[in-house]
Amino acid sequence: MENGPSPAVALELERELARLARGLCREVLKAAYNAVEPEKAEEAPHYVELEGASFRRLNAPTANRHVATLFGQITLFRRGYRAVERGSGEATIFPLELMLGLVEGATPALAFEAARALAEAGATQQTVLAYLRREHGVNLGVKRLRALSEQVSVAMTPLRQEHQVRRVLGWLRQAFAQPGRGKPVLALSRDGITLRTRPTRCHEVATTGTLSVHGRDGKRLGTVYLAYVPELGQDTMTAELTALLQEVFRELKGPQPRLAYVTDAGDAEIKYFHQVLRKMRHPLTNKRLAWQRIVDFYHASTRLHTMAGVLFSDFYEGFAWAKRMAKLLKKPNGVFRVLHAAAAIKSRRRLSKRNEKTFRTAYNYLRDRSRYMQYAKYKKQGMPIGSGVVEAACKTIYTQRLKLSGMIWCKPGAQTILNLRVILLSGLWDDIYREMINCLILPKVRTPATSSTSANNKTRQLCA
Repeated sequence: MENGPSPAVALELERELARLARGLCREVLKAAYNAVEPEKAEEAPHYVELEGASFRRLNAPTANRHVATLFGQITLFRRGYRAVERGSGEATIFPLELMLGLVEGATPALAFEAARALAEAGATQQTVLAYLRREHGVNLGVKRLRALSEQVSVAMTPLRQEHQVRRVLGWLRQAFAQPGRGKPVLALSRDGITLRTRPTRCHEVATTGTLSVHGRDGKRLGTVYLAYVPELGQDTMTAELTALLQEVFRELKGPQPRLAYVTDAGDAEIKYFHQVLRKMRHPLTNKRLAWQRIVDFYHASTRLHTMAGVLFSDFYEGFAWAKRMAKLLKKPNGVFRVLHAAAAIKSRRRLSKRNEKTFRTAYNYLRDRSRYMQYAKYKKQGMPIGSGVVEAACKTIYTQRLKLSGMIWCKPGAQTILNLRVILLSGLWDDIYREMINCLILPKVRTPATSSTSANNKTRQLCA
């Protein structure tokens, strides 16, 4: 700053320092990783074992020049091991890469950033690749990024349910510890949303499931999510949602919360209630669980506007009537009072056949589901009356990530993103990723007792 400080000079100074710092960190990391294996071949283990197969050391190390780190790409010199049994079809392995936890040539730290960025709202492959080039100085390519995200998804997904159960149990303990006379509520919801898929390029129905905990005051403490690509019958969602519930009940000790199932009146949602929830028993006591089905208030109120549209010629008069009926719907015995009011007005109107059918469809929707629309009772018990949580989940999980302009998905690729996204939105990313890394490192490579002590000590020090 010979000529004094200025915004432009400050900008360039900080950028240059960041570049130098990243370069320094890259060289330190390169030196540390390349110092793990001994230089002399005879000091390295002669044999290693991986998943039951034995491998023999190759003396000459080879270079992997495309190891992606948080500070850019480095060259890693590692010694390969070839399968002892010839013709076994086993590929040559590199124990150092396994010990470091490389995923498609990316270190765990870089894979963390890449997979998480790909799961964020508004992300695309190109925006993630640009982010990695800009912030970390690495060039992965689309194919490598896809393979990386798929491996991370496959490794993290089996750990999801356990962590979601822990999170829900934590919220339930928090809810029961609150002051007040109200009873905590465990609220379940599921819904569908269209997703454009290959190869037909048609819009098919994908599914979202949510499990929320509401405190004694009725306020939501938190939500965990599930999401699955379009599937005939939605069997995967049904199985995973049921397994999650069963595990929560199995681990829950002490008092039980109220159980609410809040959805619209879709076929899949109704089927799940009648075929699964109504028959569900506690996994420990074998007592039948008392699920209260609740038809989403918003979907019920839309039928009021439908009826108003055919009962009133004046739009504003009809809108005002529907608004009054929506308030009445939340009163004790509200649905029957609304039906009586609608029938009374209809008796004084002469409707066309088309309007008569429209009115009758909306009227029957409320009448046939009246037992699940006792909103005054539900509110008094602290239960939610709207499926806004799962409706919002459809938007945050799908619309903000998988339904951006021009997106068309193959189902496996979409499910990879969904697996990552539900972990992220459930607030479990850091915990699950950390556990995944602990599962990936040392246990997968076992060296015989005759291995070099010095080489093993170096490896343990790095991985500690």
